[in-house]
Amino acid sequence: MPAPKPKADFDWLVYDSKKNPGTCRVLVALLPSWFASKVRLPLSEPSLMQFAVNGHVQSVFSIQTGQWSTPAFVESPLLSVHGLAPGLNYGQHIFEGLKAFRRPDDEIAVFRPGDHAARFQRSAAFLEMPEVPKSLFLQCVDLAVRRNAEYVPPHDVVGGSLYIRPLEFASSVQIGLDPPDEYTFCVYVQPHFGLHAVSSLKALVADDYDRVATRGAGKAKMGGNYACIPKWSRLAKEEGFNLLLHLDSSTQTKIEEFSTSGFVGIRDDGEGSVTALVSDSETVLDSITVDSMALLATSFGWGVERRSINFAELATITEAMAAGTASGVLSVSNIYRKATGERFDLVSGGPCYARISGALRRIQRGVEQDRFGWCRVVEMK
Repeated sequence: MPAPKPKADFDWLVYDSKKNPGTCRVLVALLPSWFASKVRLPLSEPSLMQFAVNGHVQSVFSIQTGQWSTPAFVESPLLSVHGLAPGLNYGQHIFEGLKAFRRPDDEIAVFRPGDHAARFQRSAAFLEMPEVPKSLFLQCVDLAVRRNAEYVPPHDVVGGSLYIRPLEFASSVQIGLDPPDEYTFCVYVQPHFGLHAVSSLKALVADDYDRVATRGAGKAKMGGNYACIPKWSRLAKEEGFNLLLHLDSSTQTKIEEFSTSGFVGIRDDGEGSVTALVSDSETVLDSITVDSMALLATSFGWGVERRSINFAELATITEAMAAGTASGVLSVSNIYRKATGERFDLVSGGPCYARISGALRRIQRGVEQDRFGWCRVVEMK
């Protein structure tokens, strides 16, 4: 059964900051004509756009039965949660982020859902929450995408995808820190048109804030790891920076990751040889986008080093990229450390960025052979 066509024709829309002081001017490529009635303004970036989709998927785990309920499609975006739920009070909450893309033949495919399911399980295990079986995770993702298929942007929309947000939280009613009796698993979706409104980004080293602690929760994709990011991101943006780069909390000498995306550095080894540098820190989230880039780099014949990256090595890096599901792959033009006055200028939109980001996009959109088996087509049954 073919996937439903996109909801409506897509048109150009420009949001002008002159009419809305305090926000930036953004050009949102090919947004649907029904956009205006479904978006809350003012906006500063396309990622903040709120669309009214058909609904979300929900399943509940009971400690008494040890089972997850049959997934249900719920039209309302709202959840009924008691105010004393541990997910609200104690941060017992994990989430994921993955994307579905429309292909030239109108098939819809999800990028690396099995790997996202595995990472979701690792996050759950870290918080001692019940793990969502891979089969259930995939079933719920498929159902959410299938029932919202008309909201997957057309194939030729640059940066267009359906963003998928699985989340799990402790939803029973209790005040103490005893193991909860109930957990809720949901899968939400939203049309997505890219996280940043600029193509090349400036990064500031976060000297005053550590994202996670040594032996902490950095490997888990949990809400608490991101709760302070809006404050520090706002302060960085006030100084003209788009990203925060975090160093290790123990020595402040090793590169870990950006606040909402992974770090990939490119070292030019001469004579046409390059090496991609990826952190293997135990406090860095296992980025599926970064892993995809590393595998692509290997297939190109590049060197790939998964190891600790000293901050001083930025002097030898020619290109740097921020990589994540929401952001995609973005070029970083410079990295500045206020504490030391060091500034590292990098090749913006360089050849390695162009090759690796282009190959990744083409595989995701079904215009290049998926030789890695990353994409899973959603059956429209």
